[in-house]
Amino acid sequence: MDEIKQKDLICIAIILGAFGVAGEVKLKSFTETPENCMSYGPLYDENGQCILTPNSHRIMANHIAVQAPEVKDREAAQALKGTKLYVPRQIFPEPDDEDDFYYSDLIGLEVKTTSGQRMGKIIAIHEFGAGDMLEIQPNPKNGKTPQSLFHPFTKVAVPKIDLTARRVIIEIIDAENGRNPDIT
Repeated sequence: MDEIKQKDLICIAIILGAFGVAGEVKLKSFTETPENCMSYGPLYDENGQCILTPNSHRIMANHIAVQAPEVKDREAAQALKGTKLYVPRQIFPEPDDEDDFYYSDLIGLEVKTTSGQRMGKIIAIHEFGAGDMLEIQPNPKNGKTPQSLFHPFTKVAVPKIDLTARRVIIEIIDAENGRNPDIT
């Protein structure tokens, strides 16, 4: 499996740079248990090209040091800095519960407010240190597409996710005046 389609990939890690002088790469894992990212086999870039086939790894304080035959030396490892690493979606089990899902399953879902207003579609989910954010592409107005807006991705701010209906319901919170202000 040399190439995989982009829509069939899930991001599980990012290369932080070189580790040591022997060509190891330093990874930041996005999996719940960091070392689990080493159990999925070959790791791909966003275009579906195999980037790393880990043959050994070490768990460090804030990262994972990985050796792979594709990376021959420190310069090659450093050149990969910032590369996101993906695995095929089909290797993951289907979610068991209606509240379980993969972030990639939310991309493209319609967004409505709790009052029924159509807001647009989810185009990305960003994982920031203070919390995850949905990036929403608003619906076009007067033939122009407004800039993306960001919305917190918490149970209170996103009370309903319906994968079957391909819809997410968000709660708009106005810090000064309370919940659900009129949006124009």
